[in-house]
Amino acid sequence: MSVEANTPATPAPSLLGANLICMASMLVWAAGLPAADFIIPLLPADQLSALRMALAALALLPVWALMEGPGAFRRVNWLKGIAVGSLIGLGAWFLIQGQARGGAVTAAVISATLPVVGIAMEVVLDGRKLSVALVLGLLLSLAGGMMALDFKAGGMSMGFGALLCFGSVLSFTLGSRLTVTAFPGVSPIGRTALTISGAAIAVSTVAALGIAFGTPPPDFSAWGWKETLALLAFSVGSLGISQLMWIMSVEKLGIGLSGLHINAAPFYVMIILFLLGGRWDWGQAAAACLVAFGVLIAQGIIPLGRRA
Repeated sequence: MSVEANTPATPAPSLLGANLICMASMLVWAAGLPAADFIIPLLPADQLSALRMALAALALLPVWALMEGPGAFRRVNWLKGIAVGSLIGLGAWFLIQGQARGGAVTAAVISATLPVVGIAMEVVLDGRKLSVALVLGLLLSLAGGMMALDFKAGGMSMGFGALLCFGSVLSFTLGSRLTVTAFPGVSPIGRTALTISGAAIAVSTVAALGIAFGTPPPDFSAWGWKETLALLAFSVGSLGISQLMWIMSVEKLGIGLSGLHINAAPFYVMIILFLLGGRWDWGQAAAACLVAFGVLIAQGIIPLGRRA
């Protein structure tokens, strides 16, 4: 009897769990986007990125110490953590700079290519074989991501801003992949805390150099509780918590399949705005269903046909 005959028809619980964690990661990340719109105009990109990374790291490090003991800090390679974290920090900085030059729609369209970049990396670096199901699932996810976008909000540009946004996708995808592969003996909370701390160190260095060469230092004198809460949502929530769940899903699914979920993010933003009094958009709901269908096909949860 073949091995396939003994394979259960239903997907493994770990696979379903990884997808649910990835969905939760995208939902938490999307929840920080309204806060980002509020907080981004208040600080230069490098200073905001540094503060965001630092607050996320300060939230994750105590959790890591409580779960595994302070000795866990000594058992990891901090130089490697800073190097990998620098890619994540660079990706965040590129995205802010690219969106400032190309607009929100440009950033969203280019970000939708993350699963393409992730799967391409797996093909080149891991020898992943492209299947009909994987390609079809990828195309459905991309189509859903494009359907969910509002192309009237900010226009579309394929100039230098788009190039910066694509640099963000490359940097973040590679950084996320290395967070999993470069630290095989480290737990998800350890990997995330280590690399986010590395990102905080790298981006803070850039911000400090900017101030040294003439950029005005941040002024928090006019900040109130609204600005503080928005910053915490954008850093601890949309980066720290979201990145932890993202790394957990990448560890189980790989960067390519996890990346398919990012194209449902506009739908999650719409849900959050709807709960805050905005309107319901059936077009984005349909787009999210298309993304979900693509995810299920790509992973074989919905088979394309029966084997004889």
